Amino acid sequence: MPEIPLIDIGPLLRGATGDSVQAVARELRRTCEGTGFFSVIGHGVPKSAISDLSRNAYAFFDSSLEEKKRVARPRPEQNRGFIGSGGETLARLGGRETPPDIKEVFTIGPFDFAADDYHSCTSAYPSFAPNLWPACIPELEPAMKTYWTFVEHLAKAIARGFAIALDLDPRYFDPLIDRNTSQLRIIYYPPPGAAPEPGQLRAGEHTDLGMMTILTNDNDIGGLQVRRRDGDWIDVPVNDDAFVVNIGDLMMRWTNDRWESTPHRVINPPDTRIAQSRRLSIAYFFIPNYDTKVACVETCRSADRPAKYKPISVTAYRTERFARTAQ
Repeated sequence: MPEIPLIDIGPLLRGATGDSVQAVARELRRTCEGTGFFSVIGHGVPKSAISDLSRNAYAFFDSSLEEKKRVARPRPEQNRGFIGSGGETLARLGGRETPPDIKEVFTIGPFDFAADDYHSCTSAYPSFAPNLWPACIPELEPAMKTYWTFVEHLAKAIARGFAIALDLDPRYFDPLIDRNTSQLRIIYYPPPGAAPEPGQLRAGEHTDLGMMTILTNDNDIGGLQVRRRDGDWIDVPVNDDAFVVNIGDLMMRWTNDRWESTPHRVINPPDTRIAQSRRLSIAYFFIPNYDTKVACVETCRSADRPAKYKPISVTAYRTERFARTAQ
């Protein structure tokens, strides 16, 4: 089995039952017990949704710094709006100190949610903080919302595959993700204008905080790498027809480290290919409801393997850790 296998997720999206879904679940189980990274086809996301978002994302990042700063992130714990190059250090998620990442980011969270106590109470902050939209590229808002809708549907289907792979009811995670606090980040890696500082990368080594991440990239020059269990780094290939998926820290806690979130990074391009290294990543971080208590599932603990982690809410786990990344 390849280290980053290609899995046809179609049976889960179609709501199929029986052997076809069990086969997908077996593949998910194998890879989540291995690298924790896999690619998916049969995902149901139209190419037009990807290309439309990509085109408008590049238009935003190509606009003036003054325009981009009009929608700058308001506060460190609010993962909303624009973060300029040097404004984030992802290695801090793992407790490492490095020079800041060489990238620009624009992020949104949930939208079109009910104006009720659940979404507006103190505990809901910053999960449902308002989104910021750039006036200079008005087409970016509908492009991001359309893409979100398709990829959220995909994430929920994969979550059902995870449940089956863990010998749980297929709908086990459904009530824990029905008001999810996910984030969609468009990440721009410009060709480097100067030599990086020692230890500085496009995105420092880290693991993701949520349940899973669904990613598409348009260039692998100075691209994504995954750290194998033996410590070696492997490149993640770009596949125009597939999404890259990886499990995050919350999934690791649910499974009692049976499935481990895998460190990954985005490396700098070689000097000989800097001119071709302009790169865009579109990353959907699928994060459960803010009040979900993440505790070891019953199929991943036993007398010989007791739960390693105390139950913790999604908000308590991720808000403080993400705030560490701000400069």
